[in-house]
Amino acid sequence: MKYEKYKSSLPYSYTLGITLTIELLKKHPEDVLDIYYHSSFNGEGKDIVDSICRKIGIEPIDNDKIFNIFASKENVYCIGVFKKFDSTVEKDANHIVLVNPSNAGNLGTIIRTSCGFNLDNLVIIKPAVDIFDPKTIRASMGAIFNINFSLFDSFEDYAKDNNHHFYPFMLKAKAKLKDTKFVSPFSLIFGNEATGLPDSFLEYDSVIIPHAKTIDSLNLPIAVSIAIYSATTNDF
Repeated sequence: MKYEKYKSSLPYSYTLGITLTIELLKKHPEDVLDIYYHSSFNGEGKDIVDSICRKIGIEPIDNDKIFNIFASKENVYCIGVFKKFDSTVEKDANHIVLVNPSNAGNLGTIIRTSCGFNLDNLVIIKPAVDIFDPKTIRASMGAIFNINFSLFDSFEDYAKDNNHHFYPFMLKAKAKLKDTKFVSPFSLIFGNEATGLPDSFLEYDSVIIPHAKTIDSLNLPIAVSIAIYSATTNDF
């Protein structure tokens, strides 16, 4: 099959690197289309990929040309091509909610952190960066293949579909993080990297992460990480 350089309209995406490809093969073997090796690759993890490929009936292909299309500027020796898959969050689980996230690297980092604390249900409010963008996948270090996710056209559509306790994180919030007791099932809600959440979210149990006045705000992935740790600290 002939593949193109990634764009969101394509029905497939790809993993750039051996670690991500192993996660893809382990978690979504039914969605794998092709596995490619660079001719110079004989490194760690190749035996794992070969073993899984034999089990699912896929023959890895040596093809240096495809690396020029997918990873011309990357130090990559293994690529997995997969068809985009459907996913849905567990309705009664705790959720991370991102309202209009715009940066693929940030989204991937948040996905990885969420998985690290067993918060593996992610809600994305559109418009938003593409969750299947290879940059997102790479920043997640393959954690994207371990989460459930749902996309909604608006927060109102999401809100009417569940009975969660909403905790929007905002600079104008009512309560400090250290004083907040999270009640499950909860939704930890975060705004866009540039604009945050609109004031309409103050009607919920809004939370602020206090920080020194020498900065305007925390980086989004860091704020999410602090919030996740605080909300799940009794689980570890």
